[in-house]
Amino acid sequence: QVQLVESGGGLVQAGGSLRLSCAASGSILGINTVAWFRQAPGKQREWVATITSGGSTASADSVKGRFTISRDNAKNTVYLQMNSLKPEDTAVYYCNAGSISRTYWGQGTQVTVSL
Repeated sequence: QVQLVESGGGLVQAGGSLRLSCAASGSILGINTVAWFRQAPGKQREWVATITSGGSTASADSVKGRFTISRDNAKNTVYLQMNSLKPEDTAVYYCNAGSISRTYWGQGTQVTVSL
């Protein structure tokens, strides 16, 4: 089992920044990828960014150039640095970890961007 705990969400004005953290614990040796997803009210959950065990990253077009995914292996933590936030970035942000056999989700952290 893998446990994921997100933190770092909050209320920020448009143009501001937040850094989300996803701390992993448990049987993490088999984890190949860690991703961030988000879900706004009334909308489907959407992919935001991914980082692989090899360090490769990818992000959605909607956040490219503003959000950066990174990790600290010593802390078993993945980060999502969010800059130039927009009201449309308001959502619950979820951390997702994947192995060859299953995926795991965190409980989510709320990000609210005001005008």
